Amino acid sequence: MQRTQNFIGSSLAFLDAVERASRAAPLNRPVLVIGERGTGKELIAERLHHLSSRWAGPLVTMNCAALPENLIEAELFGHEAGSFTGAAKTRHGRFEEADGGTLFLDELATLSSPAQDRLLRAVEYGEITRIGASKPVKVDVRIVAATNEHLPRLVDEGRFRADLLDRLSFEVITLPPLRLRQGDVPLLAEHFGRRMAVELDWPGWPGFAPGAQAELERYPWPGNVRELRNVVERAVYRWEDPERPIASVQFDPFASPWAPGQGPMAPVAAAAPVAAAPASAAPSSDAPPEAPVAAAAPSAVTNDFRGAVMSYERALLEEALRTNRYNQRATAAALSLSYDQLRHALKRHKLLEGEAA
Repeated sequence: MQRTQNFIGSSLAFLDAVERASRAAPLNRPVLVIGERGTGKELIAERLHHLSSRWAGPLVTMNCAALPENLIEAELFGHEAGSFTGAAKTRHGRFEEADGGTLFLDELATLSSPAQDRLLRAVEYGEITRIGASKPVKVDVRIVAATNEHLPRLVDEGRFRADLLDRLSFEVITLPPLRLRQGDVPLLAEHFGRRMAVELDWPGWPGFAPGAQAELERYPWPGNVRELRNVVERAVYRWEDPERPIASVQFDPFASPWAPGQGPMAPVAAAAPVAAAPASAAPSSDAPPEAPVAAAAPSAVTNDFRGAVMSYERALLEEALRTNRYNQRATAAALSLSYDQLRHALKRHKLLEGEAA
């Protein structure tokens, strides 16, 4: 399998995991890779393979969760012709395909108990038996397995074989989640943004506006690097002015005032609270206004009435701009203002291009 992703990051937690993989790579021993979804477990498996003496051999991947339980054993170990209904001819399994190379077992924790038994024998003796065969076949395979589960807990619960875990855990590499990789979000966002700008044939890379950059760094990233890549690439392709820094980021692509189960006035909560886009980027005045979105009402208890009113007015303007995709004429219509009134309000709150908030 070939990938275009690179290891990008400078946080100590991330570099420690990569270094551990590099040190374990030359050893002909099993390795477990643990991490949340989207943390790069498959990339670590590739590194373990390409830095080993098996680099010229095959790197075969199998997602253990992608197949029904009754097909996993046949997929892993192969089968003889006529061994079960539908087995018209002999088929080599993933172990035989990976002979002389590396077998990457993703979602290891989902393996059924019978498959775990057969896998244990393959790891222990270096041989597998096809379904329906009477003689074992010798295989020379290094196993790299990955999961987002805590396997020792599964052993305690009787859901995973303790002896199999012992065989597979010569080295355990735990990948840190993105939210704990201090300083890596800006590096990754810059990488994915530049790459998307090239794909869109932009003349250059304008970067992210300070507000959008701050939102990217504050977000907890439950989907880790994979989610970050989607968010950044979506923000780049939706931005209409490649000459200006990207100021709008949407974390949840499903967020919409018209999403099923929401009323027509439901708030859009996924857009970053950043400065308004410049007037030069606005579409024509013929664009229809979108439904206005109400900002959160301020507390009734305050010792600064004028300040509270100004703060609420600014929040209304920012929310309306986001809802109408920074089209100022559509925003003015949605707020029942004239275009000049809106421009005056934006200027008063320093939301126009080039004005500091």
